[in-house]
Amino acid sequence: MRVEEGAGVVDRKITIGVCVMEKKVKCSPEVFSAPMGQIMDRLQAFGDFEIIHFGDKVILDDPVESWPVCDCLIAFHSSGYPLEKVQAYSSLRKPFLVNELDPQYLLHDRRKVYEHLEMYGIPVPRYACVNRTVPNQELDYFVEEEDFIEVNGEIFWKPFVEKPVNGDDHSIMIYYPSSAGGGMKELFRKVGNRSSEFHPDVRRVRREGSYIYEEFMPTGGTDVKVYTVGPEYAHAEARKSPVVDGVVMRNPDGKEVRYPVLLTPAEKQMAREVCIAFRQSVCGFDLLRSEGSSYVCDVNGWSFVKNSYKYYDDAACVLRNMFFDAKAPHLSSTIPPILPWKINEPAQPNEGLTRQGSGVIGTFGQSEELRCVIAVVRHGDRTPKQKVKLKVTEEKLLNLMLKYNGGKPRAETKLKTAVQLQDLLDATRMLIPRTRPGESDSDAEDLEHADKLRQVKAVLEEGGHFSGIYRKVQLKPLKWDKVTKSDGEGEEERPVEALMILKYGGVLTHAGRQQAEELGRYFRNNMYPGEGTGLLRLHSTYRHDLKIYSSDEGRVQMSAAAFAKGLLDLEGQLTPILVSLVSKDSSMLDGLDTASSEMEEAKAQLNEIITAGTKLVHDYASSELPWMIDGVGLPPHANESLPEMIKLAKKVTEQVRLLAKDEDENPTEPSACDVVPPYDQAKALGKSNIDVGRIAAGLPCGSEGFLLMYARWRKLEKELYNERRDRFDITQIPDVYDSCKYDLLHNSHLNLKGLDELFKVAQLLADGVIPNEYGINPQQKLKIGSKIARRLLGKILIDLRNTREEAMSVAELKKSQDQVSVSLCSPRKEDRCSQPKLFIKSDELRRPNTGENKDDDEDKETKYRLDPKYANVMTPERHVRTRLYFTSESHIHSLMNVLRYCNLDESLQGEESLVCQSALERLCKTKELDYMSYIVLRLFENTEVSLEDPKRFRIELTFSRGADLSPLEKNDKEAESLLREHTLPIMGPERLQEVSSCLTLETMEKMIRPFAMPAEDFPPASIPAGFSGYFSKSAAVLERLVKLWPFNKNSKPTT
Repeated sequence: MRVEEGAGVVDRKITIGVCVMEKKVKCSPEVFSAPMGQIMDRLQAFGDFEIIHFGDKVILDDPVESWPVCDCLIAFHSSGYPLEKVQAYSSLRKPFLVNELDPQYLLHDRRKVYEHLEMYGIPVPRYACVNRTVPNQELDYFVEEEDFIEVNGEIFWKPFVEKPVNGDDHSIMIYYPSSAGGGMKELFRKVGNRSSEFHPDVRRVRREGSYIYEEFMPTGGTDVKVYTVGPEYAHAEARKSPVVDGVVMRNPDGKEVRYPVLLTPAEKQMAREVCIAFRQSVCGFDLLRSEGSSYVCDVNGWSFVKNSYKYYDDAACVLRNMFFDAKAPHLSSTIPPILPWKINEPAQPNEGLTRQGSGVIGTFGQSEELRCVIAVVRHGDRTPKQKVKLKVTEEKLLNLMLKYNGGKPRAETKLKTAVQLQDLLDATRMLIPRTRPGESDSDAEDLEHADKLRQVKAVLEEGGHFSGIYRKVQLKPLKWDKVTKSDGEGEEERPVEALMILKYGGVLTHAGRQQAEELGRYFRNNMYPGEGTGLLRLHSTYRHDLKIYSSDEGRVQMSAAAFAKGLLDLEGQLTPILVSLVSKDSSMLDGLDTASSEMEEAKAQLNEIITAGTKLVHDYASSELPWMIDGVGLPPHANESLPEMIKLAKKVTEQVRLLAKDEDENPTEPSACDVVPPYDQAKALGKSNIDVGRIAAGLPCGSEGFLLMYARWRKLEKELYNERRDRFDITQIPDVYDSCKYDLLHNSHLNLKGLDELFKVAQLLADGVIPNEYGINPQQKLKIGSKIARRLLGKILIDLRNTREEAMSVAELKKSQDQVSVSLCSPRKEDRCSQPKLFIKSDELRRPNTGENKDDDEDKETKYRLDPKYANVMTPERHVRTRLYFTSESHIHSLMNVLRYCNLDESLQGEESLVCQSALERLCKTKELDYMSYIVLRLFENTEVSLEDPKRFRIELTFSRGADLSPLEKNDKEAESLLREHTLPIMGPERLQEVSSCLTLETMEKMIRPFAMPAEDFPPASIPAGFSGYFSKSAAVLERLVKLWPFNKNSKPTT
């Protein structure tokens, strides 16, 4: 080979000097060779290069003048590497540098890395630097509060990330908000199978050094690592993020499992710019994909992909061209048709997996594939929801209201954080009278006020067991007076009375967490056809697109996190899982405001039917279509059960009163000097077992003391029946039933007499009241259901439409795969075809985001696509979308009512119900959709029928009634065992269609569309600080998929 040398050309091989520490070139001979060694072997196999390994002795001990002379130099910093010495050699011999040396200093300081990225316009997370010259130095520009830090006036709400400025220090922390349980997760270099550790008690940031603080970017629990070889080549791999549970996924050889994923054109341009900005041809960097955008969060310098033969081929080819361009530009850089090392290359290991089909045989054929799973799930078992209302005139409480509402006399105040509630607790303790009820001549009103203050105090003192997402205090000013201003000049308005509302309870119990995890495991093993590990295999290979949404309620959020833990076989506590994987969308999954007037009307009718003993028009027991009858489910002569219910409720309340009296007569009042421990939300959220000590001591289960238990029952008794007015309030029936069910399951050891009988009476009435609160008749149920679930229905239709469009585009593009392969690899384009995975043209990369990309802003759901060219997977095109929506009882009832009664709408007259008659009969007998009840829609694609055939896409509808109450109704050994564990099993799914029926997606859309929010009207989701989330406004997947998929029929040869 003729090589340019000085002013002339000589005949010799190009010499490549490998000036790196020996540990970076090869592992021991018996182990699979390291990437560096693999690539060097391939370069040598071309026959154009002479590889010179300098070795550690030369690099560390010999003077640079005696080092070997080379044409090209591979040199990169690692531990103990003399970078300054290598720079001196480079200045002396002036070889072509694969990675330039000066910029490598930048990579050791994260501040300089971010500054450099910003200088080149490369997106980075929002960040701020805190620089200290000595440990624990106090800085006037740095402020730390409970749930945020402030740096130079810029606020970072938790969760945020804390990184040492030293790039070689890999101890990175993530701090979580109190609303998610608080605590900190430490990320570190892999140790065994761990890459992170959660510390629930750590709330304050480090102060011993200088740190970068940056916004936590929700990525769906996935990290992407990008590897460049020159500015025109980039390879990306995804792995499970250490922020989820810290367990490293490894293959049988002990290597961390990573899978190649496709980069978007914008990400490819970012890779190009990182390579150019740091002048590092071979460079690795970390990419965060969040809410439809991508950000660079770390640049590592010299990095190669591990365990990918295809990548090693590509890297060797790109480096060969790079060396030719630098030292022999007169020679052709065309890659030989057969790579010289292919003959002796060992066979690449194969998964050995069979194709995973849907498992549906018969009517729909064996070629049916599962494409989408949509589940709407109710939260798990919880404590009863509670509320205390009292009017306050005390100066301390009014001052507290002004303190937290900015001094506005007419503004409402909400107290939720531990600091705010601690202030309230301190004030309440000072206001409670020392005398006990009965020891004072105060009137009844004063006694009741004192009792309520004691209840407030008791709730707040249970702080170790109440998380911020489960408690809230509102202070609403009611009366005002004019008072003289403090400076004596003029008057100002000041509140003199306020309404205090304390909401507490509704906490996910240990049983609720266990139920959610178990249901997640059930879904993993049963909802995804194929071999037992099918879902985990799909998920780990980025062929499973999972998004989890939750309402704003704490019990719902934690149910979603526990379910995700079981579904994905995760480990550890729920807080990191919640923040990493669960997105809040309260407008879609919370609230009844949209149908409040209709529900009030239904409740008024219910009250009339039950309390007045109004006889129903029809006898639904003998009707052919009992579900069409008004008030179906209400027991005959329901009014006769109410007095019995009151009698039994009084009996239970009195027993709890006596228990509370014993507790109240022996109080443990803290002295003024006592230190009150902080609220420990993380321990509350992490609790997954029964508190055996409390049970053995004869105390109520969980955090509830006898005083609060008595307050709960006394409130129910008083509100269920007003003795003075001789009036029943039937809206309290569900709450009485709720309390009975809770105490039977969790407090059976207290042996409350009459509780069993009360449960049976309350259950009989609640089975009729609860379903009818959402409509007395089918038409009313449909109206209320469509109003409550309108946005959820719209989102479900978007999910289904996205899946169909994606599947159809893949099917169309796959047809042209062979033609594209032929056109790309035609002889006249051999040079281009032989090039490895390169970028599209740079002018395309820099094109403004207009025209065909106009929908990008409307699709914020982060996507990870397996790259089939580099993936060792038999079915890389297989892809399943999962959308999980966790909500409350109201949305489950509403969605079910729309599904079964949608055909009653005027626009759908003559259409059959989406639910078959046998399922309608079962639903009519299903009175309660209990904890962890769910509705599942699975979308299947029959690949044997044409794309135009409506039967190409089929919907399967199933539901579960949730928790099985039979252990509360039986006395056998199984029931005894379950009660001992304080938990109830979840009932399996039931079909809503006949086995032989085929509900097409087209029919489903037609029946649901009148009740769903149109896609074009969809507002963006609200993503509160502290929670991850991405929300799709519309289906902007087709064009993006056409661009990214490897067998794109319109793709052009890359250059």
